Amino acid sequence: MNIYENIVILNAVLSDEEINAALSKIKDLIVNTGGEVIKAESWGRRKLAYEIKKQNKGLYAFLVYKAPTSAIRKLEDYYKVFDPVIKYMVIKLGPKQIKHLEASQAAEADLARKEAEAKKEAEAKKETEVKSEV
Repeated sequence: MNIYENIVILNAVLSDEEINAALSKIKDLIVNTGGEVIKAESWGRRKLAYEIKKQNKGLYAFLVYKAPTSAIRKLEDYYKVFDPVIKYMVIKLGPKQIKHLEASQAAEADLARKEAEAKKEAEAKKETEVKSEV
């Protein structure tokens, strides 16, 4: 399986519930075709550089996933008929990009682990202060 990056611009007029439903449909399609979603981010509503399908604003969504090549064809066909999608781009990551992605994921995991440890230490410090006051 290859790793792909995908930017999707959704219609900004849609409500948050409809956007979440659209993104979950896209994720489900990836998973149902044998893929695995690695990362999914919503970049929010932004003004478009130029008008696309009579829209001046769009909601950007960023996805990184592993999928077989046959899944990409199905996903692109789905984007073409799925009304909330204004524009999309699917990019196959090369070896350098994959290595960078793995390094950034490791750094994020390390940062999250350090934050969790710091939080536990702060809670333990508060407990000892409370006990010493009593």
